[in-house]
Amino acid sequence: MWVGTTYYFTWLDGRFAELEKHMSKPPDQTPARDERIVWMVHSGGFYRVEKLRVPRVIPEKLHWFRWEAALTWLSGILLMALVYYHGGLMVDAIDPKVTLVQASFISIATLLVGWTVYDLLARPPLVTNEPVFAALGFLLTLVLAAALSRVLSSRAAYIHIGALFGTIMVSNVWMRILPPQRRMIAAAAKGEPFSEALSAGAKRRSKHNTFLAVPTTFIMVSNHFPTATYGSRYGVAVLGALILVGWGAAAILRRA
Repeated sequence: MWVGTTYYFTWLDGRFAELEKHMSKPPDQTPARDERIVWMVHSGGFYRVEKLRVPRVIPEKLHWFRWEAALTWLSGILLMALVYYHGGLMVDAIDPKVTLVQASFISIATLLVGWTVYDLLARPPLVTNEPVFAALGFLLTLVLAAALSRVLSSRAAYIHIGALFGTIMVSNVWMRILPPQRRMIAAAAKGEPFSEALSAGAKRRSKHNTFLAVPTTFIMVSNHFPTATYGSRYGVAVLGALILVGWGAAAILRRA
């Protein structure tokens, strides 16, 4: 539900971006007002969607897409605790480099420090240069994967990259997307202007989530193909390829 909702709104945003391009044309070529609305048909019903810069409804009537993210992350952490922390898959059974307790601390630190580093980097001016930001994020991810594979089992190293991506996504939703939107709504309710930077920042973090969702899914599926992924001698390189392919798939989905 979370990933589907994310890409649904991403698709909507793309449609409205196309309409905004038409609106910038000369008056005689500008579409009528009704043409600036996205019309959809599904399950025998027709839906009319209009994007508003300022909400015209009271906050109590707004639906917030946040619990899908929270439940996804909580269920994932629960499964990771059951399968890895208590299932004995955190370290190599034959030649463990650390104890299970140490591996657990490394796991928690990976999620906390990983989110902190991402959050610091995902701010202007670096984040506005998307190629540089993406290249740096990709490089740091591979360095982290290589470091984890030296102390954890190769399978645990893989899944912790996915867990980190999931943690970044849910933290973006709760800490960097919802709060600015709440401030925008509060300002609109009072008739006060609000900074466009609030909207831009939330949209940027949402875009990051769309690019993290597909690689996270690929990493989850990789557990079923150990020989080709984490069990390979080129496991880190394969992980990098999965991330790049995931980003490419996300780019296609965003424009679909």
